[in-house]
Amino acid sequence: MYDRYISPLSERYASREMQYLFSAEKKFCTWRSLWIALAETEKELGLPITQEQIDELKEHRDEINFEVAKEREKLVRHDVMSHVYAYGVQCPKAKGIIHLGATSCYVGDNTDIILMAEALKLIRKKLINVLDELAKFADTWKAQPTLAFTHFQPAQPTTVGKRATLWMMELKLDLDDLDYVLGSLRLLGSKGTTGTQASFLELFDGDHEKCRLLDQKIAQKMGFSGCYPVSGQTYSRKVDSRVLSVLAGIAQSAHKFSNDIRLLQHLKEIEEPFEKTQIGSSAMAYKRNPMRSERMASLADYVMADMMNPMIVASTQWFERTLDDSANKRLSIPEGFLAVDGILDLYLNVVDGLVVYPKVIEKRLMAELPFMATENIMMDAVKAGGDRQELHERIRTLSMEAGRNVKEKGLDNNLLDLIAADPAFNLTKQELEATMDPARYTGRAKEQVEEFLAEVIRPILDANRDELGVKAEINV
Repeated sequence: MYDRYISPLSERYASREMQYLFSAEKKFCTWRSLWIALAETEKELGLPITQEQIDELKEHRDEINFEVAKEREKLVRHDVMSHVYAYGVQCPKAKGIIHLGATSCYVGDNTDIILMAEALKLIRKKLINVLDELAKFADTWKAQPTLAFTHFQPAQPTTVGKRATLWMMELKLDLDDLDYVLGSLRLLGSKGTTGTQASFLELFDGDHEKCRLLDQKIAQKMGFSGCYPVSGQTYSRKVDSRVLSVLAGIAQSAHKFSNDIRLLQHLKEIEEPFEKTQIGSSAMAYKRNPMRSERMASLADYVMADMMNPMIVASTQWFERTLDDSANKRLSIPEGFLAVDGILDLYLNVVDGLVVYPKVIEKRLMAELPFMATENIMMDAVKAGGDRQELHERIRTLSMEAGRNVKEKGLDNNLLDLIAADPAFNLTKQELEATMDPARYTGRAKEQVEEFLAEVIRPILDANRDELGVKAEINV
């Protein structure tokens, strides 16, 4: 195994559960399930297929004879017909009716839809669990004032919990998109070589209603509400683009979160988990690099770039189908899912172990708060008899002086001392310090967290309570 390339998505990042969904075993067992559904439906609609043949197919559904199929494909250069042959070797009574009337896309495309649906459900489950962990974090820290930033410059204070709701809001939008796309997925069904169902119309002696019923019944047997009403030989490749768009959206949200955590870790306010034996740097033993968040960002870059693949494929298909989608789909769809699976495992792991340092947060906030409190200070001075226009100019001048002391001389922010020494304000240092309660400047941040959790997030978590409890395992 050490002398050939192995995808890092399998080796390092994606869960075994997601890897199985795109495994050869899962793929070819699904092909066989589709062949069984086709045979059963054709029997129900009057074709001469026996229950004995169907029972034989069911008996060997999960016993994929991979080597037989592999040797056959070397000879015929066709993966579907190789597996039809291999299945027939195991089912001699049924081999004549396997794949009856169908084209390769009957198993290929329907399986792709089935696997994408199952993979989206797994992504959804992990997304719900990330929201659950973020909700706990936001609730815990909903009232903790912290310096907010616009342009990464100090701005009006917010709270640690309110900042977490911004991460949650983006994931909630991703969940909305996921649910919409998942709910809209349909099977290709049995559409034939150009989508006209001509072969099935021939099988059913020109009975159009039976052709319609064939699609409906197969969809029901495979757990879908229906099939796409029209198609070429394949389902529209725009479906793949929509699915990858959902994955890329999750990647965007996760990347933004990972950026914030990395910046906060630089500020020493919040850190991602760091294990006792973890090494941060080969040269600098003291370092605690935000490895998990950086990996999230790195995988997210890959997924966002991967989004281009199905877009290009969908836009360049010719008429009823071309095969220039095949190799691309084998890579872009599974690897997009495996990467997002790894991203969400990292996201869950990071949020579950976030470490908050309130003293550092308070120190940085208090160093900037005098500047932000100047409006309140000015109002207090006006109440004490001052002139607002004169006070505004005085406080502007003193703020600039305090700023120079901090930036040019490396001194602490002495704005309060400067204001207290200015008779125009008629305020003592003690009176000024009384205005320095950070909670006075966080607006409705705490209340917004409570409202958001109660009105938006908790209904989602309550409706998906059976999905909760996932714990992420990080391989390396």
